[in-house]
Amino acid sequence: MPTVDPSPQDFRDLMMADEPGFEEVLTCVFGIQSHEARTYQTLLEQPGSTVEELAAELDRDRSNVNRSLSTLREKELASRERRLLDGGGHVYQYSPTALPEARELMHETLDAWAEYVHSRIDEFAEE
Repeated sequence: MPTVDPSPQDFRDLMMADEPGFEEVLTCVFGIQSHEARTYQTLLEQPGSTVEELAAELDRDRSNVNRSLSTLREKELASRERRLLDGGGHVYQYSPTALPEARELMHETLDAWAEYVHSRIDEFAEE
């Protein structure tokens, strides 16, 4: 399961929102940046994309897209597959974790964080 590192401000903002959107929930639960959430959403629309394709679609530098993809892979929201090119060499293609699996991951991550907070609350009386 991915590590849980959401900021208190992110949770406060999420709780205060009337109807938080997918990007807000994704960034809050996984502690990722909005550009990383947008990269995930673009992958949902265009699975199997390369860094170059994503950079063009997102209008971002390839190195920034690479960092976003590394974060998404670390959070188990994306995977990478190596494809050999006809002329030699290779390229990596990235695909998102399917939305049903991503939702389950969000539930598991949030539940783990809530369990951690509950244990911290219980420890306060003992200190």
